[in-house]
Amino acid sequence: MRTMIGMRTAAVLASMAGAVAGLAGGAFGQEALTLGQQAAGTLDGKTNAVYTVELDADTFVAGYADQKTVDVVVWIKDGDGANVGRFDEPARGPERFSFTTDRAGTYTVEVEAFEGATGDYGLVLTHAEPVATEPEARVDQLFVHYDNDTTPGAVVAVYRDGEPVFTRAYGIADLSHAVPWSAETVTNIGSTSKQFTAFAVCLLEQQGELSLDDDVREHLPELPDFGTPITLRHMLTHTTGYREFLNLLSMGGRQLGQGDAITRDEILAIVQQQPELQNQPGEEWNYNNTSFALLTLVVERVTGTPFEEWMQDHVFAPLGMDHTWARANRGTVLPGVARGYAVGEGGVYLEAMDLGGSMGAGGIYTTVGDLGRWIENLQTGNLGGAEVIEAMTTPHVLNNGKPTGYGLGLFIDDMNGHTRWRHGGADTAHRSQLMVFPEFGGAVVTQSNNSAFNGGLAEQVARLFFPQLAPEDSAPETEAAENDNATPEPNVGGVGVESYDALVGRYEFEAMPGFVLEITRNGDVLYGQATGQPRLSLAAQPDGRFQVAGEPIYLEFLLEDDGTCPALMLHQNGEHQANRVEDVWEPTADDLEAYAGRYFCEELETFYTLEVRDGTLTIVHRRFELELRPGQEHEFAGGFPIAEVEFEVDDDGRPVTLLASSGRTRGVRFERVE
Repeated sequence: MRTMIGMRTAAVLASMAGAVAGLAGGAFGQEALTLGQQAAGTLDGKTNAVYTVELDADTFVAGYADQKTVDVVVWIKDGDGANVGRFDEPARGPERFSFTTDRAGTYTVEVEAFEGATGDYGLVLTHAEPVATEPEARVDQLFVHYDNDTTPGAVVAVYRDGEPVFTRAYGIADLSHAVPWSAETVTNIGSTSKQFTAFAVCLLEQQGELSLDDDVREHLPELPDFGTPITLRHMLTHTTGYREFLNLLSMGGRQLGQGDAITRDEILAIVQQQPELQNQPGEEWNYNNTSFALLTLVVERVTGTPFEEWMQDHVFAPLGMDHTWARANRGTVLPGVARGYAVGEGGVYLEAMDLGGSMGAGGIYTTVGDLGRWIENLQTGNLGGAEVIEAMTTPHVLNNGKPTGYGLGLFIDDMNGHTRWRHGGADTAHRSQLMVFPEFGGAVVTQSNNSAFNGGLAEQVARLFFPQLAPEDSAPETEAAENDNATPEPNVGGVGVESYDALVGRYEFEAMPGFVLEITRNGDVLYGQATGQPRLSLAAQPDGRFQVAGEPIYLEFLLEDDGTCPALMLHQNGEHQANRVEDVWEPTADDLEAYAGRYFCEELETFYTLEVRDGTLTIVHRRFELELRPGQEHEFAGGFPIAEVEFEVDDDGRPVTLLASSGRTRGVRFERVE
């Protein structure tokens, strides 16, 4: 276990020379990179800066672009000009990149200004060393971007048969006081907390205090009657039809990332003001924090004890989780907590406040050691018994008989044919991944206080320590796949490069009209760009799907026998179909002016003013502005905090109602008032 951060730096720098065979000059406009020395320049928005380096095969390479006054994209290309990786994450600060070489030769690092911007940058190659062959050393390379004394860091732990086999910490847990991460660091695990809430409710059912099939109004009678029972089981399986409170409050102008407060009383009020359900209970899976926050109130009503105290007495203490708390108030002082950080203007790290009102949906703070004890109980059922664990890890089935891939507080899927129980978490800046492989007793946990942390690293670590998880025909591992973007290998999974043109196009999601995913191609690389989001590359997988930017998000193209692709399926917290759309509505200036006006939402108690600015319809709110892009007629795509806007018109064709949607919250009505 690491006790000092950055202790490897001198040794790594000393070993780099052996991995770099030489530095090359190259063609006009290219410049050689010198290991450990910063190159610098100014981008004019038209021409990329190109640097070259000669590398041996099986070399691990890492570095960063210092985005001084311009947002950049970093491209890595091999000697044939093929893309090895594309990196485009934060708009300021270090744009970090890493990759491994599969052959010797000249590689180029290209620095491109994002969307034609101009400004100054720096570029540093920090690592060039042989790819590690031992899992522990390879993990050090995977986590290299978090392994210094100026960066919010991370911790990783691997378990086999309930025993820790590897634990290592990187970077800083508290930048203000230069406190390094360690295995004992307490951190916010975000939505990974949901399995604990589910476990609590299941324990109470086992004790005869409630039933998962109880109507929630038996315990919270102040909730509205929507004409059909909403059970505790619906709440635990994300099938209620309630609005998602974080999305909804953001649509109302709440700056959650800036620390705006939320209480459970307000979450109750949100449901009380909801005019109708978004779907009938059990009809649709829609990931929902509202239900899990309300379940803490159910536990309190049934037990007569504050949720955080009940969890301490009946879950954490019995399991020996002595450094774990459910935090009801984010102001509560907890010992040894990792503070969360995000990159702000000027590239400096800013401390990010945790979300309010998150207990139940999130709000648990713990260590990787305590999570090891929790994982052991998931595998043994010593507390709660096998029946509770089986209930939590059995996929829920919708009313139509279709399984959701989610049990009670846990996702259930497989990795290379092996059953996996998992959940990730993300608070404002904290990041978490927990995955368990019950068939062979393996488990991996990653935690971070860095908002830019790569969630895909947990899968990479799992494959290193459990070889049965690595597909036999998998391509050589690259950090591009683990970081932001990756180059798909051709002819993998039955979708070869020669078929990529059939996949290119625009796909609109059935559940969110106007929310479009555009698939584009650049050579042998496919990219996806969702409405209001950055463009990310897609890495082909052996099962025929494409992984999005190294995250546990996958696209499946639904091909016809004739090779055409009318639809795709997004696998992210469930399955979401998007259908190909060919025509885009092109409104005239008069068309846009017809939507201008002021709209009021009684549910949110919020006004939107719509204005046409430089030919673009724009939502103006006192706390945000959002440009809208036309989709189909009367439909517009936005971004954060409103992904899609649809207008209803009267008999004269005049827009009278604005329906705002944002992922988990849909169809929020704003009536025109002027």
